[in-house]
Amino acid sequence: MKYRLMDVLACPYDKTFPLRLIVLKRTEHPERQYTWPRKPFCEEYCSYRDLKIKEHPKPDTLPCEECHRWEIETGVIYCPTCGRWYPIIDEIPRMLPDELRNEKEERAFLDSIKDELRRAAPDLADKILKEGKPFKLS
Repeated sequence: MKYRLMDVLACPYDKTFPLRLIVLKRTEHPERQYTWPRKPFCEEYCSYRDLKIKEHPKPDTLPCEECHRWEIETGVIYCPTCGRWYPIIDEIPRMLPDELRNEKEERAFLDSIKDELRRAAPDLADKILKEGKPFKLS
C-alpha cells in the first residue's frame, strides 16, 4: 500500500477522516521517480508526515519524492472515532465490513504483530489489542 492512499480513505462506518496509519514493515523502491507535475501529490492529508495539507505552512516543500518510494507491507489502519482497525497484509489494506471479516485470521494477525504494534504505536496499541473492533485479543 502506498502512503498516498490514506488521502482518500475514510472509515466505512462513521466516515472519519483522516484515519491513523501504523506502519510496521515497509520496503523502499529507490528506482521509483516522482513525476507528478505538482506538489504536494496528496490533496487533504499527508500520511507520510501525519498532517493535514492545509495546516502545513509550505505544502510544496513536503517530501513527496521520498514518500513515493515506499510501499507499506504490513500495518494497521485505525479509526480513532469508532475504534475499528483494518489490517494491511502483503501490501493490501483489508477494509471490509465487519460481517465479511475473518475473525480467526484477524486475531492471528493481531497476535503476530502485537509486540511490533506496541513499539510502533504505544499510544494506540492497547486500544487496538484490547478494545479494537470488530476483534481484539482476549
